[in-house]
Amino acid sequence: MSLFDDPGAPPPAPVPERLSFQSLRQSIGDCRACELWEHATQPVVGEGTTDGTARLMLVGEQPGDREDIEGLPFVGPAGRVLDRALERAGIERRDAYVTNVVKHFRYKLRGKRRIHQTPERAHIVACRPWLDAELALVRPQALVCLGATAAQALLGSHVRIGRDRGQPMDSSLAELVTLTAHPSAILRQRDDGEREAAMDEFVADLTRVAGWLASNQRR
Repeated sequence: MSLFDDPGAPPPAPVPERLSFQSLRQSIGDCRACELWEHATQPVVGEGTTDGTARLMLVGEQPGDREDIEGLPFVGPAGRVLDRALERAGIERRDAYVTNVVKHFRYKLRGKRRIHQTPERAHIVACRPWLDAELALVRPQALVCLGATAAQALLGSHVRIGRDRGQPMDSSLAELVTLTAHPSAILRQRDDGEREAAMDEFVADLTRVAGWLASNQRR
């Protein structure tokens, strides 16, 4: 069971009846299903191919500081890592749709710095309608969960990055559903050698996805 199936969850926020990316953005901007909107600059909706042709969807945890300010996903340090990894794997970011499970930045103030705080279960469940709506609009052929929060939200609490990364998962969300580390995990490695090794593993996971996409062209 995924976090989205929690019977004790609060009522979902209203998704527009006539679903489009424009109506979705408006509705997310009006969402008050949890408290995160109160201190965030703005919600951060997914970005990428939105005409129904995006074969790949990448789902992370939540926006960071730069994403909150700019209103775009994966434009900060972790986004730069993701861009380099996609390039090495032979994937054009503009051909993918990139989003997060949670749409507002959760943080703690430390002086003038805003320090990332992992979203809680309630935040993930409150954002369920938005991610479901994005999946319905994008209809990806391949779905990659970036990090444990995204993987467990979409696939269940039993999922483990260390054990399951790079493997196809049993899911109806897309033809190929898999998971890998979040790019921010690479930045947290202790030295250049560990960061290089983590990056190589991340690229290898994305390269397998690229190979699967090349072998499974939509007809």
